[in-house]
Amino acid sequence: MHVSVVGSGYIGTTIAAWFAELGHTVTNVDIDEDVVEAINAGEAPIHEPGLDELIADHGGDALVATTDYADVRESDVTFLALPTPSEADGGIDLSAMKAGAQSLGEAIAEKDDEHLVVVKSTVIPGTTEDVVTPIVEDAAGKTAGEGFHVAMNPEFLREGFALGDFRDPDKIVYGAESDAARETLDRVYDPLVEAADGEPAIVETGIKEAEMIKYANNAFLATKISLINEIGNVCKEYGVDAYEVADAIALDHRIDEHFLRSGVGWGGSCFPKDMNAIRHAARDRDYDPVLLDAAVAVNDRQPERMLDLLDDHADVEGKRVAVLGLAFKPGTDDIRYTRAVPIIEGLQDRGADVVGYDPVATENMREEFPGIEYADSAADALADAHAAMVVTDWDEFAALHTEFDAMADPVVIDGRRVIERRDGITYEGLTW
Repeated sequence: MHVSVVGSGYIGTTIAAWFAELGHTVTNVDIDEDVVEAINAGEAPIHEPGLDELIADHGGDALVATTDYADVRESDVTFLALPTPSEADGGIDLSAMKAGAQSLGEAIAEKDDEHLVVVKSTVIPGTTEDVVTPIVEDAAGKTAGEGFHVAMNPEFLREGFALGDFRDPDKIVYGAESDAARETLDRVYDPLVEAADGEPAIVETGIKEAEMIKYANNAFLATKISLINEIGNVCKEYGVDAYEVADAIALDHRIDEHFLRSGVGWGGSCFPKDMNAIRHAARDRDYDPVLLDAAVAVNDRQPERMLDLLDDHADVEGKRVAVLGLAFKPGTDDIRYTRAVPIIEGLQDRGADVVGYDPVATENMREEFPGIEYADSAADALADAHAAMVVTDWDEFAALHTEFDAMADPVVIDGRRVIERRDGITYEGLTW
């Protein structure tokens, strides 16, 4: 079938490319002409493992990008995969979503056949029905349920693993009020379900429930990470290896091993934004989300605890300090809410000369911190450094060994348990 996707961030581009791989004809709409040209030339506009190959195979062919919303008329269904960033008060900024809904409504106004509008972005319960749908109705001059249908289909993709997560999902959530919407979603996802290695659960629910499922999912995972970090902090105070503790509790099937790697905390485009949004939404209804607030507080103080460990071993004023890892996680060049930012800021407050290194995120971080030095390799960053802060668990950092011998003072503060403790370096793990 013909699928259109509005937005070409890491969600929009990922699903557009994989829908094309599954045999659908895909139109990707974006306002950025450079992004459109890149996709049509077979070049991925974002860094995501495996995406280069898919865009090279399908860009300009089964997957065509455009800046013209009118092109969505040829499709059967449109997924709105637009950014919903945090506002200053923690709420979500719906300006891109509103603009996209307006343009989409205007585009399908002249379409005779029914069309399905699917909100893919993460939005607070009520947004699809109370904000997006009325905008599309007014712009299209049609009524939802008659001239077009509406659904909510949240994504559960991890940056760095997005293609695998989309290809083999644990669950696919249909938030819809009409049989027509559910039937169209079935047609879209049937090839994916058939090709998946496992048997993904199809969750059919209401639109508001689908919106909330995404927030509940991320709130649970973020809180789980903060809980193991809190346990890890206590373990550190008693000289206990938190990773051995985690390995043992993970054997309990009620807990399992996922998201039990304690360290410097979570960042990225999802957890911080979604935790802020659901806490803000709760307060809008006069509910105090104490546990969610605590999860954020624990996460926010992990970088400072890492810096405190550095203070125990070195006075870095006027000295070179290497920051290994700038992306919020390995496998991506995304620096949104990366723990490297508070680490760099803390080092600057201490008067250190910071040198950063990351396999793919250097240019993005350079825009945020143009005044620090950036190395071309981990070895270059470590040379003559008086300390090293390991912030992102890239595999290449685990292979470092003799590179530490080139440090002026081999103090290594590991926030991700990626460096091997050995003689010849002063090593501190954050929670072990």
